[in-house]
Amino acid sequence: MKCRNESPTMKMATIKIKITILTAGLVMGSVVYAAAPPHNSENASLAVPVAHSSAEADAMRIHGEQRYRANCGRCHAAPQKFPPRMMATIVRHMRVRATITDEDVRLVLFYMSQ
Repeated sequence: MKCRNESPTMKMATIKIKITILTAGLVMGSVVYAAAPPHNSENASLAVPVAHSSAEADAMRIHGEQRYRANCGRCHAAPQKFPPRMMATIVRHMRVRATITDEDVRLVLFYMSQ
């Protein structure tokens, strides 16, 4: 409810309260959003693929090495061994820069984490 006789001080206090409530709502929303687990397919595609047999693992490793040499080897020397989680982060960042397909990412990640 607005009063026609509201003083400028009261108007400022009302505006400050509204801004405070809006800011608190935005902060709470961003905290909830940041705490929520990712549910998009981008992160799911960066999980280290699992081979069901040794022949499949060998084939994936060979294809991964070929894709690494074709996509990454242009700028990078032979790969170092990193933990799979760290390698997934590296590949995620390079995927954007090098425009690597999802299949290439999956095979390179398998190769790099073996």
